[in-house]
Amino acid sequence: QVQLAESGGGSVQAGGSLRLSCAASARNFNIMNVGWFRQAPGKEREIVVVIRWIGTATYIFDYADSVKGRFTASRDSAVGTVYLQMDLLAPEDTAVYFCAADQSYYGDRASEYNYWGQGTQVTVSS
Repeated sequence: QVQLAESGGGSVQAGGSLRLSCAASARNFNIMNVGWFRQAPGKEREIVVVIRWIGTATYIFDYADSVKGRFTASRDSAVGTVYLQMDLLAPEDTAVYFCAADQSYYGDRASEYNYWGQGTQVTVSS
């Protein structure tokens, strides 16, 4: 069983930054694919970035167009944590942010990920 725990959410003004963390309990987390998702009120959960494991601490990062150039994901294998650095935040980034993990799937379909964190709220005011 894999447990994920997000942290780092909060309230910021437009143009500000936040860094989210997703800490995992599983020893094999470093060879799992990870997705950062977000869900705004009344909207479907959407992908932010897919982090695909391709071998030996090597990952491919695939960002949604809406966050390219503003958000940067990273992984620290030593501590089994994934990060999402969010810069130039805008009100439309307001959502609950989730991290998800799966041993095999690495796409943008939320339903395909087996493990989820509880989410962390990000609120951006104009």
